[in-house]
Amino acid sequence: MDTLKGQFLVATPDIGDERFAEAVIYLVAHGEDGAMGLVVNKPMDDMHLSDVLAEIDLEGDDNAIRIPERLLHQNVFKGGPVDSSRGFVLHTSDYFRDGNSFAVDGDVCLTATLDVLRAIMSGKGPNASLLALGYCEWSAGQLENELRTNGWLTAAPSKELLFSLPANKKYEAALAALGVTRATLSPVAGNA
Repeated sequence: MDTLKGQFLVATPDIGDERFAEAVIYLVAHGEDGAMGLVVNKPMDDMHLSDVLAEIDLEGDDNAIRIPERLLHQNVFKGGPVDSSRGFVLHTSDYFRDGNSFAVDGDVCLTATLDVLRAIMSGKGPNASLLALGYCEWSAGQLENELRTNGWLTAAPSKELLFSLPANKKYEAALAALGVTRATLSPVAGNA
């Protein structure tokens, strides 16, 4: 089985689940047992990284180093419908902690522990990061079936798409990487 780990899933009009309409999902795991990914283009309403830090009391006392100003308004994403109270940080591989970080591919890692948020706050974190609450999960064979029924397109890894583009531009950029636009994306597809 070829793995799609590290690639993007791009929802088509045939996805059949409103929660994933126009979603771009970064796959952090994919194998015979199933798949896991994070939606990377649907920010939570009125929630930013600073809100999460305040809620979990990582800001500490007045003598603590504060999160850099440029990150105060960083979006928090709706990572998926599973376990939406759990946080996941996708980040560049310049930050990696044995036992806490998981290498998705050569350039992107996933950390689901508070140490990465503490590092970001103190200015010792990764160069680029994305915080998502919740995740997407597929059982064995489920994602492959959704691909066969044209629910998803797959797009190659792109750090720019993952970390640099505004959330509202990611869907179009993922389609463009495939040579497709919203206008040419047919709600009816077939298999050759």
